[in-house]
Amino acid sequence: MTDITPPPELVQQWRKSGPADAAVNNAYECHIATRAAQWGADQELEACCEYVYERLKLTTVAHIAQDLRAARRPKPPSAVAQAEALIERHEDGWMPSPSEWHVIREGLAEGRRALEQLDG
Repeated sequence: MTDITPPPELVQQWRKSGPADAAVNNAYECHIATRAAQWGADQELEACCEYVYERLKLTTVAHIAQDLRAARRPKPPSAVAQAEALIERHEDGWMPSPSEWHVIREGLAEGRRALEQLDG
């Protein structure tokens, strides 16, 4: 495997986007490490996709690279799915926290927009 070192400008950008309370705890180092790991994983994924694509120049098989990218970087669950998962894991008498209410509201709004598109 090739060493993957992020450019200094990118590391500086990560430093600036870190949590404000970095001096108090290790959140700053954790933020930098997480961003670096994500960046490195993305670089490796792109290299793998390029390798597959170069080896399989056939039109029908070349989609393997796109499929690999989609499988390794799946889209986050929809707001509706997040709201359903949140509601399903709680029992009767549960009172959602403010952040949980936000997830539920977003899910309802997304569901409403989908229904409105069907009516149109």
